[in-house]
Amino acid sequence: MKRRSLLKAFALSASVIAMGAAWSAQAAETIKVGILSSLSGTMAISETPLKDVALMTIDEINAKGGVLGKKLQPVVVDPASNWPLFAEKARQLLSQDKAAVVFGCWTSVSRKSVLPVFEELNGLLFYPVQYEGEEMSPNVFYTGAAPNQQAIPAVEYLMSEDGGGAKRFFLLGTDYVYPRTTNKILRAFLHVKGVKDSDIEEVYTPFGYSDYQTIVANIKKFSAGGKTAVISTINGDSNVPFYKELANQGIKATDVPVVAFSVGEEELRGIDTKPLVGNLAAWNYFQSVDNPVNKKFVADYRAYAKAHNLPNAATAVTNDPMEATYVGIHMWAQAVEKAGTTDVDKVREAMANQTFNAPDGFTLTMDATNHHLHKPVMIGEIEENGQFNVVWQTDKPVRAQPWSPYLPGNDKKSDRPVKTAQ
Repeated sequence: MKRRSLLKAFALSASVIAMGAAWSAQAAETIKVGILSSLSGTMAISETPLKDVALMTIDEINAKGGVLGKKLQPVVVDPASNWPLFAEKARQLLSQDKAAVVFGCWTSVSRKSVLPVFEELNGLLFYPVQYEGEEMSPNVFYTGAAPNQQAIPAVEYLMSEDGGGAKRFFLLGTDYVYPRTTNKILRAFLHVKGVKDSDIEEVYTPFGYSDYQTIVANIKKFSAGGKTAVISTINGDSNVPFYKELANQGIKATDVPVVAFSVGEEELRGIDTKPLVGNLAAWNYFQSVDNPVNKKFVADYRAYAKAHNLPNAATAVTNDPMEATYVGIHMWAQAVEKAGTTDVDKVREAMANQTFNAPDGFTLTMDATNHHLHKPVMIGEIEENGQFNVVWQTDKPVRAQPWSPYLPGNDKKSDRPVKTAQ
């Protein structure tokens, strides 16, 4: 009996070892890719599509044989619009799940929450959203826009004859680092242009804020003092009640144009856009851009949304941070192939000067020194169908300036991220 028990124990142990070996072999045949996007909470409206387009891109790469002959295995986590939870989930992806790279974050506060984790563990984050600059890390590749690739050109356009010749500016944003720092840069820029502080109003609201009645009334009052434009750095689902209140109070783009830096096609899906026609957004890509690469990108995403029964698949749209996610994943895959490994230090080196023919219609380049994409700048007007008509754009990609020249002391800062100590 003891002998039979020993034989059973040995067989069970051998079975467990075999299963473990099989799991190890399976893990060795895949490369884990972390996806760090809020799928719940106030930022889910913006971040969920980034998860979806990341999964589509991974499927696209896997269908062509993967990377280094291995399939990419997505690991999706939900930090739930909770900034400290972003850091916990980032640590989980790097330490527990052994992700070779992570794509995600939207708000700057979430990025700053995870940054110490990526630098401590020498992980690699691709950040796909416009931001305030004033940062460079060897562990982050910034595929969204710096202020000189979005905010500054947008304000210059508003001040131009084509943009309406604005003289007064109402800076309205969500209360966190991106809007406050961006508006600090914009205020300094406006001072250079001769705009006085008395012609600049600055207002902030919490995440998830919805009662814009008083604020919109104040915009109307402020605009009585001269030609006014609103610069909106509102993020997340607060955009819906803000735009609805603009319509409720009859503020038209011909009277007080609004240019948004965090409103794209996805955020407009839940709004009656007819009263908003003519308001603006500044991005580096719009779904309406007409070129063969973008037509395929939009068609592929719509097909993916339908095949995976995504919510509102019939009206699926693409937007700027989705394109930046798509570009970033492909660039990382190219860099891994060039490096011959997923080793972070070697992939970092291989990312220098990587190029990709993007849906925006340009060949984008990853800057070899500052880890930012060279990107075109586009300004689009809202149309009745929720799309944007591009009314102005640069004729070529613009190199990012992570350190704004309008803030004192930035002329002494390096344009090259310093490697962290290992």
